[in-house]
Amino acid sequence: MQDLADILNNRVLLVALVACFIAQALKLVIDVVKNQKLNVRVLVTTGGMPSAHSALVTALAAGIGQTVGWASPEFALATVFAIIVMYDAAGVRQAAGKQARILNQMIAELFDEKHEFSQDRLKELLGHTPVQVIAGSALGVTIYWLARTAY
Repeated sequence: MQDLADILNNRVLLVALVACFIAQALKLVIDVVKNQKLNVRVLVTTGGMPSAHSALVTALAAGIGQTVGWASPEFALATVFAIIVMYDAAGVRQAAGKQARILNQMIAELFDEKHEFSQDRLKELLGHTPVQVIAGSALGVTIYWLARTAY
């Protein structure tokens, strides 16, 4: 039980998770404003503004840097991890989403509505634009900074 208590008392982890949840909640607000309807699926999907992945990893890296030290190997590890996650979100997953969009368009054009094509549409919103990644990173650092000043 002590291990669970230690995890629940890990401020760095909790602040990083809060940053992630706030980013997801902001996606819902932005989606409601943009589409004028409530779509709660936005809370559990990838992609969109801001990047929850970026918010999570930047808050984590900032928390580790502040707690353990900016020159520590732990901060270096968290920073490299954050860079990889953000690069993946804006690069690889964004490209995969573009490919999915093209494939979906090709399927729609090749097979009209009368043809029964058993494959579901591919998910197109997989990654983030660089602006979404930067916004998520700024949000993560801001959430960490606000949590730090609150205690």
